[in-house]
Amino acid sequence: MSETPGNGTPDGATRRPLRVAVVTASNRAAAGVYPDRSGPVVADRLRAMGCEVAGPWVVPDGEPVAEAIGRALDERADAVLTTGGTGLTPQDHTPEVTRRLLSFEVPGIAEALRAAGRDKGVPTAILSRGLAGVVERGGHRMLVVNLPGSRGGASDGMDVLEPVLGHAVDQLRGGDHTRPE
Repeated sequence: MSETPGNGTPDGATRRPLRVAVVTASNRAAAGVYPDRSGPVVADRLRAMGCEVAGPWVVPDGEPVAEAIGRALDERADAVLTTGGTGLTPQDHTPEVTRRLLSFEVPGIAEALRAAGRDKGVPTAILSRGLAGVVERGGHRMLVVNLPGSRGGASDGMDVLEPVLGHAVDQLRGGDHTRPE
């Protein structure tokens, strides 16, 4: 991507940088058992893209994830990227709490995330139940994407998102259907 996401536009106008919140859903990291390993990967990649980053906010899986997404919406973030809580264990609830907040899903993002992991030789990537979609409140629209909780999965997810994140947010802001570079 040759332009900073959300800054460069085809007509040369300047836009504010993307504001993105990073939320790590991890019961053990939230309890201090070990440090958050995936949230910093996502936050660092976003900063390298020129985004303003809030977080990573480390919360237990379940309702605290919904609360963190709500906080990001209240703070008028353009996007929230969550890590963790997307697997098959009984403790993984991130997709369920995300789904109930969404106005609509953007299934191509979640499909691309799973396919990218699989294509990199990680067969378990297809077990991710992560979602992507848009939350709307008070005239503000925000993209939400659930990424895997592993460092590798989070990094692979950013490889998928980096070329499209600015374009997606531009569309949420009312931009036209220009082709991302």
